[in-house]
Amino acid sequence: MTTEDMPFSVRALFRAIHVTEAEAPYDTISAKIYYPATFGNSDLERNTGMIPVNEEKAPLPVVLLLPGINVGPESYAWLAKALAKEGNLVVTYSWIAEEMPGYVSLTPGLDMESFSPEGHGKGPSCPAIAPLLEELKSLNKEGQFAGLIDMESLYIGGHSAGGTVALMNANRQWFPSIKGVFSYAAHTGASVALGWPEDTVLPLGDDVPVLLTGGTKDGVIASSSHRYGKAEDDSPTARIERTFVEGVKAGNGSALVFIEGANHFSCVYPQDDTTGRPFLDQEETIDSHAFREFYAALVGMFIRHQGIQEKTIKDCAKGRVSVVLQTK
Repeated sequence: MTTEDMPFSVRALFRAIHVTEAEAPYDTISAKIYYPATFGNSDLERNTGMIPVNEEKAPLPVVLLLPGINVGPESYAWLAKALAKEGNLVVTYSWIAEEMPGYVSLTPGLDMESFSPEGHGKGPSCPAIAPLLEELKSLNKEGQFAGLIDMESLYIGGHSAGGTVALMNANRQWFPSIKGVFSYAAHTGASVALGWPEDTVLPLGDDVPVLLTGGTKDGVIASSSHRYGKAEDDSPTARIERTFVEGVKAGNGSALVFIEGANHFSCVYPQDDTTGRPFLDQEETIDSHAFREFYAALVGMFIRHQGIQEKTIKDCAKGRVSVVLQTK
């Protein structure tokens, strides 16, 4: 029996993390930290449920999964488990905040001033990232994770608004250990409501490998185009493509992948139609299991190689899904 076949090959623990710059009651992040485990069937494990880290896979690169607005972290557990099984420490989280007056929501963490023309580029726009990393540094000092977390290998990924935040914070000046960034159903189109000229697409802040992905049936992006201007009205993919073409530097193992028949919430499983904006989405025409199988393999390869090549993407897609891609 291989380690991957053993019971409980992925486990998780919870942490409550205080955000000092946030005001109560919106000053706590609830994090779930997934890791590869080895079940030894000891009395301690049986009594506490604390299964040791699989040290054969250590040191574990860090992967932060930033959620879409009003999408619960349990909807990304399938991806967190798949990436943890490969030997990564993966963090999902829940943060309730009132980032705009009267709008209380689950959020990836948004510093709205940093998204304005005046504040853009002056510092991180996601106030969740630094506290999460500080918590992982503490875990790495003592206890079951001591010395087993690779704090010098950071990957930030996200979906929808969380994907945009991931892309805009992929900057080694702010997070020196970042090795790559990935997103699904996200772009860097700038909101005209915040004072940007119509059809502005913001460049990424550093020469970090980027994996941009999206679906050809993304009704949420298509229905939200008016927020950014008129040039790509009703297009599920145009602003994602412009983000890649205009905002990503060449030659660093970056790729743009559109998945035929996938929609905005294809990466969300299970889906919860009581929150968010799934009512704007187009009908998914891809097998949902095939999507998740492909996407987990794709992101896993991206992390393993700190970038990704066209042949690798096609190998991941073969027999699973149909893709349209560009590479740099």
